[in-house]
Amino acid sequence: MFVDEVDIHIEAGGGGRGCVAFRREKFVPRGGPSGGDGGHGGSVYVVASPHINTLINFRFHPEFMAERGDHGQGSNCTGRTGADLDLAVPIGTLVYERTDDPAEPLRLVADLAVEGQRVLVARGGRGGLGNARFATSTNRAPRKVQPGEPGEIKDLRLELKLLADVGLVGFPNAGKSTLIARVSAARPKIADYPFTTLTPNLGVVRLSDDRSFTVADVPGLIEGAHRGWGLGHQFLRHLERTQLLVHVVDVSGASLRDPVQDLDTVRRELELFQPSLAAKPQIVAANKLDAVDPEDGQARVTSLARRAAALRLPFFRISGVTGAGVPELLEAMWGHLADARDRTATLPSRVS
Repeated sequence: MFVDEVDIHIEAGGGGRGCVAFRREKFVPRGGPSGGDGGHGGSVYVVASPHINTLINFRFHPEFMAERGDHGQGSNCTGRTGADLDLAVPIGTLVYERTDDPAEPLRLVADLAVEGQRVLVARGGRGGLGNARFATSTNRAPRKVQPGEPGEIKDLRLELKLLADVGLVGFPNAGKSTLIARVSAARPKIADYPFTTLTPNLGVVRLSDDRSFTVADVPGLIEGAHRGWGLGHQFLRHLERTQLLVHVVDVSGASLRDPVQDLDTVRRELELFQPSLAAKPQIVAANKLDAVDPEDGQARVTSLARRAAALRLPFFRISGVTGAGVPELLEAMWGHLADARDRTATLPSRVS
């Protein structure tokens, strides 16, 4: 099961209480206070792990508590510090804290986009001071101690956004899953009915000369997706981190839809969902050429090519089933990604 949004409750450990104690050794004249401090409570951290790709573990276990600190002891012994709690989340997870502010009910705490990134989300309580800390020249036998401070308690929302270089978008049954299965080791469910893909799929494409990039396939979009129609709207957030979008359009005619209208509809839904998505570099791939009728089908391919030219978008004729045209499409993807990386590398660094 793929889960990309969960709510959890976390509690950092409370600090231990300080101790009231006095020395009573036979050869220590006048004794004195010897109560130790309480140990600090454990804190809660979130850690980006490459070994997890879903938040499903948090769906069935939404409450987490770090270890509290031990109380102080006599002979100036400090209580043991509580162990920190690390919550492993997938790379690409956003951590939000729930607030009481109606204007900002969710406040972004961390964006875990790098492997091994570790962020403090709830700080453990400080241990209380023992009575040995309060001894003075005028108060040599203090009985005052401090209680441990409570740890922070927070309600968090975790949202996963897949980290992919290329995103495949299109209507249901356009052949996106077949394409990602062709170019990578991903094995999504493939069938001849709409909404076969219920969750995003992530695959790694490997080219010659040790070149590689990641591709994400999200469930198909339909008109009105930005308003919550269909399934694709639930996963559009996974496209926000991509550098390139590839429109996979069915030109076989089996869907009885106009390929040009399909392309325009998906582009419009991306714009309405988030304008920055529609502003990303895009490629149009006319898919299912193996099923195109030689007489009537070429008109659909030609009209789609003209529309892509009018939008100044690169156009490729491919077949995810036979692999025709796919190598050229992959090289075009790599070219866009390489150009984007070169532009990023040449940007002047910020001087603080």
